[in-house]
Amino acid sequence: MTPDFLITPTAISPRATLLLAHGAGAPMDSEYTNCLAEALAVRGIQVLRFEFPYMAARREVGGKRPPNPMPVLQDSFREHYRAAPQPLYIGGKSMGGRVASLLADELQPAGLICFGYPFHPPGKPEKTRTAHLAELQTRGLILQGTRDPFGKPDEVAGYGLSEQLQVSWLDTGDHDLKPLKSSGLTQADLIDQAAERAAAFMLG
Repeated sequence: MTPDFLITPTAISPRATLLLAHGAGAPMDSEYTNCLAEALAVRGIQVLRFEFPYMAARREVGGKRPPNPMPVLQDSFREHYRAAPQPLYIGGKSMGGRVASLLADELQPAGLICFGYPFHPPGKPEKTRTAHLAELQTRGLILQGTRDPFGKPDEVAGYGLSEQLQVSWLDTGDHDLKPLKSSGLTQADLIDQAAERAAAFMLG
C-alpha cells in the first residue's frame, strides 16, 4: 500500500521538499505543525507530513498511545521516504527529528532539519541522545528555543556535534517555540523565524 501524505502545497513552483515527522505527543496536523508547514510553503518549500503507526492508530480508534519502539518508527520513516519524490530534505519536530537524524546518513537526503531536538529528557541532562550526532555526515540544521528543557544553549555547547550540523537558536522559545511574553513576540513569530532559517538552509 502506498503511504499517505498530508501535503502542504506552495503557491509557486516548489523550490524544495521537506518530509516532516511529528513529535511524540501531537499528530501531523497539530497547530504547531500546521503553522510551520504554512510558513515554509509561502517560502516555496513543499511539506509532506505523515503519521507514525501509533499516532495513526490513535486517530482511527481514539485514546492515547505511547510511541512505537524506535525500530518501528524508523521503518515507518523509511517507508515514507522511499514513497516521496526526490530530491528530498528530511526532518521533524522533537521525536520526529530524532528519528530523521538517526536515519540521515543511511537515507542520504539532501539535508536534515530538526525543530526542537530532544537532546535529553527534561530534567535528565545526563541522558543525552547525541552520540550519533557526533558522527553525522549529512548536512543538518537544528532550530532550538533558548528555553527548551530538552537542550539549552549552555548544555548544547558542551556536546561534541559533527561539523556538518548547525544549531540555530530562537530567543526565549521553549520546546514548542512559545516565547516569553516580555519578548513581545508570539509563537507564530518564532515559528516564522524558524521557517525562514530552514528555507534559507534548503535554498542557500
